[in-house]
Amino acid sequence: MIAKLKGIIDNIGEDCCIIDVNGVGYLVNMSSRSLSKLKQSEYASLLIETVIKEDSITLFGFQNPWEKEWFNTLTKIQGVGGKVCLSILSALSPAQLSQAVAAQDKSSFLRASGVGPKLAARLVTELKDKIVTIPVEYMGTSDIEKAQFTEVSAEETTAKVSPSKISDTEDTESQTYNNTEDVTSALTNLGYQKIDAYRVATEICLNNPKADLGTLIRLALKEFNQLEK
Repeated sequence: MIAKLKGIIDNIGEDCCIIDVNGVGYLVNMSSRSLSKLKQSEYASLLIETVIKEDSITLFGFQNPWEKEWFNTLTKIQGVGGKVCLSILSALSPAQLSQAVAAQDKSSFLRASGVGPKLAARLVTELKDKIVTIPVEYMGTSDIEKAQFTEVSAEETTAKVSPSKISDTEDTESQTYNNTEDVTSALTNLGYQKIDAYRVATEICLNNPKADLGTLIRLALKEFNQLEK
């Protein structure tokens, strides 16, 4: 079972890439969102989900664990295969997926190629209680993310192969999503329903990206108090 691959991106296609690992090329299917972050001839580290069927072995690749977790969550829904999952992950980021599920927003899923109204309705219904919670260890600073997913050895540095850089925008989105998960956790511990907590937490964190966790929780509680009046 292949769980991770590190190597040089040999070729990038419309929905897949070839990663050269010590002279062996692996064909890896990926979302267009993740593929857009790769560069040909550069080093990459990909998380892999191996799907084995009677007549095939298919590799699906991800640049972060929460995208992979959403992939595994989506494939548990009857009739949703790997290709449809990648289409959804191409249209929606993991954070947007969680928001769409929390808000029961069918229209967001319709942005994905191959997802019609009936499937979109079934997705929001069956995913209602399955919002992906991102492990804290993967949602820290950009340094943690770089160390986990863009490691470069001394030999690779000498060969002038550099990892892809994480932009300031991605760092901000990562921190906002991390805050959202922390605020949601705090609210659920206080007795609020997870979906309601996630919806309020998302709005508060997006509107207050520079606020600390204590302030965000107070703002969220204030929002709930206003909704209950």
